[in-house]
Amino acid sequence: MKYLGILKPLFNVPHQWIPVRCVQPRYCSKSANTTVSSREKRTTVGKFKNHIFSGPTFQDFIKGLNNNNHNKSFAVDGEHSDKHDYLPEHLDMGNSRKVYFETYGCQMNVNDTEIAWSILQKKGYQRTVYLNEADVVLLVTCSIREKAEQTIWNRLQQLTAMKKKRLKTHTPMKIGILGCMAERLKKELLEREKLVDVLAGPDAYRDLPRLLTVADGGNQASNVLLSLEETYADIMPVHHAPQGYSAFVSIMRGCDNMCSYCIVPFTRGRERSRPVSSILEEVRMLSDQGVKEVTLLGQNVNSYRDTSEQQFCGSDPTRLSRGFKTVYRLKQGGVRFSDLLDQVSRIDPDMRIRFTSPHPKDFPDEVLHLIAERGNICNQIHLPAQSGSSQVLKAMRRGYTREAYLDLVKNIKQIIPGVSLSSDFISGFCGESEDDHQQTLSLIREVGYNVGFLFAYSMRKKTHAFHQLQDDVPAEVKQRRLEECISVFREEAVKVNSGLIGSTQLILVEGESKRSAEDLCGRTDGNMKVIFPKEDVAAQPAESGTCPNGHEKMSIYASKSKNSI
Repeated sequence: MKYLGILKPLFNVPHQWIPVRCVQPRYCSKSANTTVSSREKRTTVGKFKNHIFSGPTFQDFIKGLNNNNHNKSFAVDGEHSDKHDYLPEHLDMGNSRKVYFETYGCQMNVNDTEIAWSILQKKGYQRTVYLNEADVVLLVTCSIREKAEQTIWNRLQQLTAMKKKRLKTHTPMKIGILGCMAERLKKELLEREKLVDVLAGPDAYRDLPRLLTVADGGNQASNVLLSLEETYADIMPVHHAPQGYSAFVSIMRGCDNMCSYCIVPFTRGRERSRPVSSILEEVRMLSDQGVKEVTLLGQNVNSYRDTSEQQFCGSDPTRLSRGFKTVYRLKQGGVRFSDLLDQVSRIDPDMRIRFTSPHPKDFPDEVLHLIAERGNICNQIHLPAQSGSSQVLKAMRRGYTREAYLDLVKNIKQIIPGVSLSSDFISGFCGESEDDHQQTLSLIREVGYNVGFLFAYSMRKKTHAFHQLQDDVPAEVKQRRLEECISVFREEAVKVNSGLIGSTQLILVEGESKRSAEDLCGRTDGNMKVIFPKEDVAAQPAESGTCPNGHEKMSIYASKSKNSI
């Protein structure tokens, strides 16, 4: 990080090159008088471009290397400074331009959208849910599979056609790609038919106002640098949860596991955890707003380890699930996931706590006992297996065998009776034989999951598999195996869910059912979707009274609920 930190001063332009006013950054509101005409903005940006060509020399670069204050730039209040000394302050203001977001992929991308919007909102942008009103269209993208990327390419073609129709207007539309695809395919996105104006990787959302300003001057703008420190801990996301009943809270970013099939470490960088105090502040805020369910997010959420405060940096190594190992040395010290989960669950006993996506290696007994003991931590665990074959698991660099995984499942079920399990599986990974596939089917039958996410393998560049393995399973074989896995998964899920018919379940009501206005829909503690008639619901107000918005907190019970499979 020492070498990354020196980049900031390199852009502090010497006074003999261009005079600037050093002022504190300020944020505009709807009423702020910061409107700048498009002509004035283009003129200023043009002058700025001319200065760039005669700008900092190699000598300036050397001065930056020797600058003792190169680590980070902070504002007076200690928070990150968004100021760019070389850019006139008024230029990176949104001036009420309307931003339209489209979010693809995982829940982390939902949270990234909320972070990006929080940053732009402070700069005076407005958000719209109508594409035809948008001055800026930002796609928050996923690179986990080829199909996800192809969806974005197709969408870019549609947006470009719309953009061309608006070229003669005074506010031409700008298109931006955010997230994993921006990092993985930066060159292709900038060069392929000039479809994109702005690229921002997962660690570059703070830079969005500047990137959009550069794009306004007619240039493509890109920042896809990965960080060893960025957690956006000081940025409070603007949550847009449906009806306000649930929200995602990011607790860590990046991943160190280096599974051979996975692109995440290369698009989201190394693992780093958000400080506990920042997480607790956000959860308290959501509780005050009446949010009834919070999901803690991370690429490897249960490897959380906060070392931001010195007194917590002990020497105890991380404890793994029995029979599991990692490709890296065990980490030491810090506040662990069990500690965080304990503190979060104490904030509001009426608020459900979930977490995703975990790795099976990070389930020591203390985490499992906490889930069993704490009433508002859901008795539901996502336990990605990926394959039922030890040989394939070794090629995937998952750090466990089939036997170790099944032992963990047995331990979980003993400590948390009635637990609901979900999982991920990949069909047709490199070298997977028909026998390996049959072992996966038998694992699905033996465990009995209620929810599953299953995909055919898609080779990703930069990964270990891309460099060291052969994608030798034919596409038609992958598809056939995937369909067989889905079929078996559904059979077992029906058995698991049918076992709950006639039981009494606590349901978090999400609203009316899409099937009928006479029915309600919601989810059980085990995250199973249920549909039930309104007239069969008995409302019991909780002791904690009412929410700030005036709605009563209540527990909703549905008897003889019919599960929606």
